[in-house]
Amino acid sequence: MKILKKTIVMFLKQLDLGSAVAVRLTKLTGKSKVAIHPKHIVNQTPWFVKYLQKRDKVLDLGCGNGQNTIKAAKKVKQIIGADFDQKSLDIARISAKLKKIMNVKFETANLETKLRYKDSQFSKVILLDVLEHLRKRDLILGEIKRILKKDGFLILGVPNSQTSWKKLQRSVGLNSFSDPDHKIEYSENSLKSILNKNGFKIIHFGYGKYDTPLRGLFDVIGAFSIPIYELTLAWRSKLVAKNHKEASGFEVVAIKK
Repeated sequence: MKILKKTIVMFLKQLDLGSAVAVRLTKLTGKSKVAIHPKHIVNQTPWFVKYLQKRDKVLDLGCGNGQNTIKAAKKVKQIIGADFDQKSLDIARISAKLKKIMNVKFETANLETKLRYKDSQFSKVILLDVLEHLRKRDLILGEIKRILKKDGFLILGVPNSQTSWKKLQRSVGLNSFSDPDHKIEYSENSLKSILNKNGFKIIHFGYGKYDTPLRGLFDVIGAFSIPIYELTLAWRSKLVAKNHKEASGFEVVAIKK
């Protein structure tokens, strides 16, 4: 019985690969001119946008293919997207050019080392789905605090380690990380602890979509049908509204102490 349970969980876990496949499919199916995740096609107003102001100078660390950077650019004075992956940065630059976004710049950065930016240079720093990939997490949080202006905001997104789906994976002896490159995932308490330790006070604590092993499958569907994909997102949001513990991740805004 234990072997059967583990086999089923292993099979469901393989569906996570659908997210990476969906990124490629959005271009092949004509949903996007560049290869991006279906969520970037659907969500043109990310949750964090309401914390941005027209006078802001923003840094998006670990910006990847720049989709969140570009959306933020429409709301701020200036934004820099920084990432270590050159292929992702190339996609980001093409996307910005296609959308004629002029107040954005993309550049290379290694987030495992000290940042080259000046003290108190930015009013907001975005760090979405990045912290869990890093080994030197205290270093990057300390650097973010240094480059933020007085009362500057850190906009942070990280995965939740305590959902039922992840607990089920661990119960059969599997690694429950939602990405094989993750070095850590967070409980609500551990996230609050590391932010407090590094000099940040949380002013908003929100929750992502419902965590389900079908997420990768839904992403593939999104590459073919955006309306159906939107229905899956609405369903997952509705479930999380009833039970925050099952959110796939946390959405946090923290102010520099």
